[in-house]
Formats: sequence, structure tokens, C-alpha cells
Amino acid sequence: MERIIRYQGAIIRDGHILLIKHRRHADGCEYWVIPGGGRDPGESEEGCVRREMREETHLDVRVERLLLDQPAHPDGVYQRYKTYLCVPIAGRAQPGYEPEPDAARAYAISEVAWFDLRDETAWEPLLRRDSITYPQVRCIREALGYLPDLL
Repeated sequence: MERIIRYQGAIIRDGHILLIKHRRHADGCEYWVIPGGGRDPGESEEGCVRREMREETHLDVRVERLLLDQPAHPDGVYQRYKTYLCVPIAGRAQPGYEPEPDAARAYAISEVAWFDLRDETAWEPLLRRDSITYPQVRCIREALGYLPDLL
């Protein structure tokens, strides 16, 4: 299946965003990502986001609105990222699963964590060093009106 657009959910609760950590099976490399993935045939964009959030975080969410529509990182799998603002309505955040066999053979979801959008300095170094997720989370932070850290 060709991957053109990645539909992601910026799940926000009390000024924090939920991210998931992937661990590659081949080398144990870990990295944080915004939960999301590709849309199934006949599935609406919002339906895709709700399904992906449930699969990857065990949360049922209410999709509020499209927050960002951006070109993807040039080295990535997708051409665009569509990030939807989501609010958790049921469940407890915990590592979910990857239902696509190719992806499941490549990596697992090893952890979930809430990152405070009000204080970027508290984000762990693994996220701050990431060339894909870090800029995305900063854009989400800005789109939601959080001011830059004053150092």
C-alpha cells in the first residue's frame, strides 16, 4: 500500500501531549513518535485517527479538528503529515500494537509518555535530538498557543 499521508493524533490532556516510543527489533534503537498511520480504504480521516489512537495507545479519543497539514520529512515514508487535535475520552494510555505485519516485524511500541507542552526543557534528550518528531511537536506546541521557553 502506498503511503502518501500520515494521519496523526495530537492527544492533549492538561497541557501535555501523548507520544509513543518505537523500538526497532533489528538494533534496539528507540525513538518517540506522534501516534498515527495510514488510512484504510473507505475510512474517513477522523475515523483513521480514532482507530490509530485506539490501536497504538489504548485510548478512545474525540477528534476536535485538523491542527496541522505539513509536508513530511524528506527522508520519511510519507509525503505529508495531517495532525488532528484529539482529546482522550476513555481508556488508560499504554503501549498498543502495530497491526500491519511489515511494521510489526520492524518495531514494537514499547512505551507511552505525556510531555508537557508548557516546558520544552523538561522533554527527554531522545525527543529533543529527533529530526522528525521534535520539529513536529514544536509545531503542535506553537499551533496550540504555547509560548517558547524563556531561558
